[in-house]
Order: sequence, then C-alpha cells, then structure tokens
Amino acid sequence: MKNSIKFMAVSAALVFGSGANGSGSHAGGHDAANIGAPGVAANVSRTIEVSMNDAMRFTPSSIRARQGETIRFVIRNTGKLSHEFVLGTAKELKDHYEEMKKNPGMEHADDNMLTVKPGSTGDLLWQFTQAGTVSFACLHVGHYDAGMKGSVKVSKK
Repeated sequence: MKNSIKFMAVSAALVFGSGANGSGSHAGGHDAANIGAPGVAANVSRTIEVSMNDAMRFTPSSIRARQGETIRFVIRNTGKLSHEFVLGTAKELKDHYEEMKKNPGMEHADDNMLTVKPGSTGDLLWQFTQAGTVSFACLHVGHYDAGMKGSVKVSKK
C-alpha cells in the first residue's frame, strides 16, 4: 500500500510539475526571432485595428507590412468568448495549437501573444524584421480549427 501511494505521488508530480504541460500560464519557449521582435512604442509607424468575434474570424484577416516596420495592433474582442491574437509561423501556430488541445487551460504571456476577454481591447506592438509571411491565430481549442487565423505579408524594404 505504501509503495502504491509513493508511486501515485511521484506520478502526480511528473504530470503536474511542468507548467508548460499543464493548465495555467506559460511564458518563454517560443522562438519569435524568425517572425520579428517586440515593438518599441517610439518606433510605431502605424496602428492597425483587428477585431475578433465568435464566428471565429479576424477582421481584417490579411494585413500588409514592410520589413523593419513596427505596428501597433489594437485587438478588439467583439464576442462573448475569450480569444487570442498569436503571431508566429504557420507551423509554429499549428504545433502550438496541438499542445493547446492537450492543455486547454493554458494561458499565454509572451510578447507575440495577446489574450483578450469578451468586450475588451488590448494592444500588441510588433516589429517585422524579415520579409515573408507571418501568421496569426487564436489558439483556444476549437477556434483555430474553425478558421480563426490570418496572415501578415511582409514586403522587403
């Protein structure tokens, strides 16, 4: 009996000991360098308003930027559900979404991510340092699968 209790205690510690694998919040571990860098308010060249809704859509879902440009995204949640705006590569977002499905209570605290409660607004400053496509999505379970994603096309200087 004593060994069974020890085994259960060790198993619980292994399962719940890693904050990135359990519910709660996590920070770090995301390589944002390939999509840009956190922006500096003094360098913002323009503001883009993006709305999120319970139809699982971003408006606009397609954005254009220039390499080196810093954009202030004003993210409005017009729905009754919580939503996220997460910048990344398409592969990173898909992989992260798979992790979210395993740990649906996970919250985010990285510079390239913003969770916005229903009826609220938040700001995210981002500098697009490389030309190419940067994707964005809501990684709440079911939202990504329902099509809640978009992209920023970054042109060369």
